[in-house]
Amino acid sequence: MKRVSQILSYIFSPLLVPTYGMILASFLSVLSVLSARVLCTTVAITFVITCVIPACGIMAMYKTGFLTDPGVNVRTERSLPYALTILCYVGCCFFLYRAGAPSWLTMFYAGGGAAALINAVVNLKWKISAHAAAMGGLVAMLFRIAAMHQSVVDLNIWISAVVVLAGAVMTARVYLQRHTLMQVLAGCANGFLCVWLLTMFYIHS
Repeated sequence: MKRVSQILSYIFSPLLVPTYGMILASFLSVLSVLSARVLCTTVAITFVITCVIPACGIMAMYKTGFLTDPGVNVRTERSLPYALTILCYVGCCFFLYRAGAPSWLTMFYAGGGAAALINAVVNLKWKISAHAAAMGGLVAMLFRIAAMHQSVVDLNIWISAVVVLAGAVMTARVYLQRHTLMQVLAGCANGFLCVWLLTMFYIHS
């Protein structure tokens, strides 16, 4: 069980979930009409901005002694990695906006940045789960695609699968004693609400 929990934590790292979101959006929504080259390029750029850059930054912090754990599991050491992650979300938003992406996709990453900001503030006093926040945001994105009728497939099975995965990741974090039940629930709620509400605000503004 421990090994399974560790694998889930790695596969669904908060640095990888934004890329999964782009992949799902590319093939489950109306974006699928775009050429494979455009979609693959967008996924690759998203991966670099939201995963490679912050991962390299976190590793540099670890190598230089700013972090004692490359997994950033120490609450008091999370502020700088959070700041870097938020900047990367902003950069991804800017890239998508300039690329002419639909508002719901751009605001998915804005919601992710907002969730990371709230996590960073809460983290000053209480450890909240970034893994759960990322998965909550991913669930919210699929609900938004469904609510806007932007899907090209039946999303019921996809939403169900991602909800189950979110639960599995949250369970893994609790099992590994990285977080308490309340910390993962709070993180998931934060991620979901930030993505859902920001996309709603932008659409109706």
